[in-house]
Amino acid sequence: MQIKTAKAAILARSHELLIVDDIEFPDALGVGQVLVKVLYTTICGAQINEIAAVKGPDKFLPHLLGHEATAEVIEVGLGVRTVKPGDIVVLHWRPSLGIQGKPASYRWRGATLNAGWVTTFSEYAVVSENRMTPIPPDTDLKIAALFGCAITTAMGVVANDAKIKLGESVVVFGVGGVGLPIVQFAAMAGAYPIVAVEFWSDKRERAKACGATHTFVRPIAWDSRSAILDVVGQKGADKIVDTTGNKTVIECAYDLTAPEGTCVLVGVPSEKVTIDTLPLHFNKTLTGSHGGGSRPHIDIPRILKLMNAGKISFDGMITHEFPLERINEAIDVMRGGAAGRVLIDMRL
Repeated sequence: MQIKTAKAAILARSHELLIVDDIEFPDALGVGQVLVKVLYTTICGAQINEIAAVKGPDKFLPHLLGHEATAEVIEVGLGVRTVKPGDIVVLHWRPSLGIQGKPASYRWRGATLNAGWVTTFSEYAVVSENRMTPIPPDTDLKIAALFGCAITTAMGVVANDAKIKLGESVVVFGVGGVGLPIVQFAAMAGAYPIVAVEFWSDKRERAKACGATHTFVRPIAWDSRSAILDVVGQKGADKIVDTTGNKTVIECAYDLTAPEGTCVLVGVPSEKVTIDTLPLHFNKTLTGSHGGGSRPHIDIPRILKLMNAGKISFDGMITHEFPLERINEAIDVMRGGAAGRVLIDMRL
């Protein structure tokens, strides 16, 4: 393989800082594996949760992180047919076309360093063929990194999970990296009214620019309950999406959902949520989203078509940029809550 070592951000222990260090690459690519040079990657709430071990003890430590990026294909393994050296691709965690190769096995400080089918917090990475989708090289590659998770998830939440229709009322709790494009896609779907509930004023303003008809502050979700009902109607909203993963917010979002409405949970809670399940027997729907059920090889070209036609814009979603060496600062900014999407620029 052309690359022998590269810088990467490593999760060595849960709840601790990532370690930026050199890692060793395997000698050769396996079937369905692709060597890429990572250009831009972003930080998703999923990585924050991985570091915090919200799903329990992490049995794969030490390991690499990241699942949303743009990259250049450097070398391909046996059987790879959907990409070739020189292609610019979006790296995504949802499976798509091509072979699902084995996860790469790196070496770090003399021991095995684990990775999944896609990792992006490194200068170079070995990625499974079915975790990448080619895009035109003249695409805005910083924005395109968001196609790996945030934007495709948002598209899928609106189209597949919530199935938002013309004239339906929508409430979105949390309008950051995923919530903001959900607002935008809901507006494209013809929803009305569209309510964005968010603590940070800058995010509320961005939500207005993306199609939110009303915004409310979210210090505690229940504080906005009466005001939201005044906008969407006393029966509740047709469709509600929570991106925060906050227990109190989820309980409020479910309560504000209309008797035959749908509440979609995008954010993953770190503690148990308490709800009245009786309405579920009478057509209220509560569902969790798994990446919006997105199909990257179909959804990414559709998003590009909408962008190129001027139908949609994601300008302003990336609010902070850092080099790989400062990734722990970037993670702290993400944890702070004020940021949209935080970008790691591998060229810095």
